[in-house]
Amino acid sequence: MERKTGTPKSPAPTREDRLKAALKANLARRKAQAKARGGTEKPAPGQSSEKDG
Repeated sequence: MERKTGTPKSPAPTREDRLKAALKANLARRKAQAKARGGTEKPAPGQSSEKDG
């Protein structure tokens, strides 16, 4: 039986790569939730859809 030595074919993802993947998954999940709710989400404070003036 032979043992494989050395580095794996694909190196472990860096912290930044893991964070990017987690952010992308989180955004996709939030978009799906908003779509399921019908898009009736309130704008964040300070962001008004009405124009002042």
